[in-house]
Amino acid sequence: MSIQFKSITELRAMLDDKSISSSELIQESLQLAKKYKELNCFVTMNEEISIKKASSIDLNEKTNSTLSGIPLAQKDLFCTEGLRTTCSSKILSNFIPPYTATAVEKLEDAGSITIGKTNMDEFAMGSSNETSFFGNVHNPWKKGYVPGGSSGGSAAAVSAGIVPAATGTDTGGSIRQPAAHCGITGLKPTYGRVSRWGMIAFASSLDQAGPLARTAEDCAILLNAMSGHDSKDTTSLSSNAPDFLENINQPIDGLKIGIIKEFNISDLDADVQARFEDSRKNYESLGAQFVEVSLPNISASVPTYYSIAPAECSSNLSRFDGVRFGHRAENTNDLNDLYIKSRSEGFGDEVKRRILIGTYALSAGYYDAYYKKAQQVRRLIKNDFDDVFKSVDLLMTPTSPNTAFKFGSKGTQNPIELYLEDLFTISSNLAGLPAISIPHGQVNSLPVGLQLIGNFLREDQLLNASHIFQKNSDFHLAKPNLEDF
Repeated sequence: MSIQFKSITELRAMLDDKSISSSELIQESLQLAKKYKELNCFVTMNEEISIKKASSIDLNEKTNSTLSGIPLAQKDLFCTEGLRTTCSSKILSNFIPPYTATAVEKLEDAGSITIGKTNMDEFAMGSSNETSFFGNVHNPWKKGYVPGGSSGGSAAAVSAGIVPAATGTDTGGSIRQPAAHCGITGLKPTYGRVSRWGMIAFASSLDQAGPLARTAEDCAILLNAMSGHDSKDTTSLSSNAPDFLENINQPIDGLKIGIIKEFNISDLDADVQARFEDSRKNYESLGAQFVEVSLPNISASVPTYYSIAPAECSSNLSRFDGVRFGHRAENTNDLNDLYIKSRSEGFGDEVKRRILIGTYALSAGYYDAYYKKAQQVRRLIKNDFDDVFKSVDLLMTPTSPNTAFKFGSKGTQNPIELYLEDLFTISSNLAGLPAISIPHGQVNSLPVGLQLIGNFLREDQLLNASHIFQKNSDFHLAKPNLEDF
């Protein structure tokens, strides 16, 4: 029996009833990665170690964890001891970390097996997975189309059924948008719910790790393992994480869901609108109630984000200087020349663009006008969410204004075209709130995602509402036709 397109829950049942061993499971997952190599999901494979770990698990028949023996893929910005971590950048193309990120360590301590590191937009800067030093990731649903970014490799690997789940990070939509474009489920937890230690930073006040999987239930399984306080991360929340599976099957009668009036859904493609209305009716049939709500400052989310994120990026990426680790330019005249040439050669165009924007925003004379002002607006956006969640439980929006698009069709002349792909997702990062994308149909044979935004630390509500939706629909069961790969 093939493991392709199986959920974690299904694979766990197969392992428990001995219809498959962990070694067989890992071997098939690795074979699928080789078979669909043209998707370009992976930057580095972890074949030898993953096979050894699977054999060890098979010898130990006692299993206390749902994740024991389950293959996972890790986004290539999570440090992994002894395994190359590149951020899909030339500047880190030979970097082998001496430690493992907490989020990955927790998953591996639960028994999961890392089969490889996934391709991504360079340093997580992008919405299409077209900025990687290692080339574009193809959307499994259509060759030559983007999978979304920046966690495109992780989303494509899950969508293609190579692994049942993978890790991603979300700074402005980088879990949810690729989940939407690839027809899977992706969860951005509350900021601080999952440790950022060992996760190479893009924008420290916005970055958050989370799971991508076939179902909301599988996302809950991963979040159970990943979450919790980490003393090594000063932004890690001290509050205890609940069991996200415990209440995942509760009725949603009376659940109040807000529709944000400032997001004019009528401006979207007619088919995207239709899928949104269909899902609204689906939730109403399950007992949910919809109300229109207002977030007056949410229209400022995109410019606010693109003031804060590049500023933090310029600071975080200053450490990549060709001296301590990473790419070092040759034939340099002095230390300053080494800095300039190493960074010029090592970074791609989009990363350079954001470093320059961020440096400008933080420079003397402009800090107050841009970065400080953006932080003040960010506070207003957070206040709007606080007010709205006094009267509703969740908010519902499309995940993306469009379906997946052809390589090179957006942003080549005007980068703002790509920045606006995150129109619906950015605000929850600014406010530090949890949000999830679930598949809810197709437009022109390409998946469409539905986004739910929850209140602070209410991943349980998001996961429950998503699970109930998936129990009463079959959109998450749709599979891409991989004949072209």
